[in-house]
Amino acid sequence: MQKRVMIIAGEASGDLHGAELVRAIQALEPQVRFLGIGGTAMTAAGVDIRFDAAALSVVGITEVVPKIPQILKGLRVVRRILRQETPDLLILIDFPDFNLMAAKAAKRAGVKVLYYISPQVWAWRRGRVRTIARRVDHMAVILPFEADFYHQNGVPATYVGHPLLDQIAPLQWKSKEPDVLSAPVSIALLPGSRHTEIEHHLPLMLQSAALLHTKLPSVRFIIALPEGSSPDALDPYRDRWPEGVDLQVSHAGARAVLAQCQLALAASGTVTLEAALLGVPAVVVYRVSTLSYLLGRLLIQVKYISLANLIAKGEVLPELIQHKASAEAVAAQAATILNTPGRLRQMRNALKAVRMRMGGGGAARRVAAIALEMIS
Repeated sequence: MQKRVMIIAGEASGDLHGAELVRAIQALEPQVRFLGIGGTAMTAAGVDIRFDAAALSVVGITEVVPKIPQILKGLRVVRRILRQETPDLLILIDFPDFNLMAAKAAKRAGVKVLYYISPQVWAWRRGRVRTIARRVDHMAVILPFEADFYHQNGVPATYVGHPLLDQIAPLQWKSKEPDVLSAPVSIALLPGSRHTEIEHHLPLMLQSAALLHTKLPSVRFIIALPEGSSPDALDPYRDRWPEGVDLQVSHAGARAVLAQCQLALAASGTVTLEAALLGVPAVVVYRVSTLSYLLGRLLIQVKYISLANLIAKGEVLPELIQHKASAEAVAAQAATILNTPGRLRQMRNALKAVRMRMGGGGAARRVAAIALEMIS
């Protein structure tokens, strides 16, 4: 009997991971069919998309309010599928608030739930682990410390490795670059992929670039936008372009830009781990609305916000959050990294240790094996 798997990914990165997972499952069991919520990557992988993930993507606590009608519409689609079509398995990818509601509906429908890419419950709102224990049958986690966290809380979990480890080849590691940089130097500007992230971070990065230009006039800056992003995505910020600065825009994605750069100014998120795995030092910044920040301070229970620092259990990459993320502070950190003898080598060695701690690739293949075992 043909098995049917429902899969939900609510963001661009989750869409890519979902597509990889679908291909891994089909490589092991070609007869499995997929439906759910996702984007263009999952569509290309053969998933019958019933609701576009782009309608759901949002960052921040207060920023979710305008999206509530679309979120409710998406949940109605999920409940209808679970009730009327009853898939053999529901796979959830990241996107925790929506996906935990979907998991509740799945439990009511008697559908098993596999969660791939854990909500960061170890960082904030730890009470959610009890909800996960009730609604999720198995967690497939991508950070080394997450499996122990779930085991301690009575949740079945397997560390499958991080999907980025499959996408970033060892040959891309920048360990052979000199410790003291000679001109020209290129700095990646990575403001994020969502509209709100770009709005919060790009003006800051442009101001930082202008200040760095006064100290290091030969430096080139490259703004990285996601592959397939609109050519006019930066039009609202053109009037803030710093004069006389070598500033380019790439729509090839963060990884392609990082491969050309010796340093990055990066909004906190997966891209900071991507930089770490490539051996590119970064200054991590993070800004949200004032209310989101104040609420976050009450809820967040970890010392660092960037994944590289959490894995290293120390500050490998400097972090500048909210009011500390001024153009002056960002430029000063970047200049110190570039101008201090031995600093680049120190940071790269620490990033290499992070990569070693992450282990090997094969995440999608391991999750595929878990999924097939759950529906066998």
